[in-house]
Amino acid sequence: MTPETNDPALTLGARAGLPDALRVLLEDYPRAGWETDPGFDGLVRFWLSKHLSFREMLAMLTRETQAAADGADPARFAAALSQVGGRLVGELHGHHGIEDAHYFPRLSAMEPRLEAGFALLDGDHHALDGHLADFVEAANGLIGIADAPARMRGEAARFATRLDGFQGFLDRHLVDEEELVVPVLLHHGTGALG
Repeated sequence: MTPETNDPALTLGARAGLPDALRVLLEDYPRAGWETDPGFDGLVRFWLSKHLSFREMLAMLTRETQAAADGADPARFAAALSQVGGRLVGELHGHHGIEDAHYFPRLSAMEPRLEAGFALLDGDHHALDGHLADFVEAANGLIGIADAPARMRGEAARFATRLDGFQGFLDRHLVDEEELVVPVLLHHGTGALG
């Protein structure tokens, strides 16, 4: 039995992980054994490194935002937010676009019993688009007040809370995506992805 992709309990903000019906290959390919699997190097390692880079950029933004909320140089924060935030948003959009258009259809064809999982991940991407748009709007607002240190502290503190929420959504998605995609790639190999 596969989960319904329109189940409100499975939305990005509501779920605590993948439902059992989508974890069938994860049982055969648990996370602890991925790096020692002969199929790990190449595409799987690269793909996971992209996810790690998203997490690292968010961690950097979190540190910089907290420093700004604590009174660090607003111009330095604005520059870091512009550079790292812009890179994060651009790379996430590109990564999700490639997955939706190229990888997910092929992975779904390789493992039809997990089709609902790939639809779930596609839905996550659409939900994350809204969060990314909110992030960009809030970041641009902060960058616009780089010359107002007192105001920057308060706004940075509010942005830190928003960033923490976004980090939770993104991490939930990345973990679920990894636990769905990596076992399929390890089981079937990456050759069929072309």
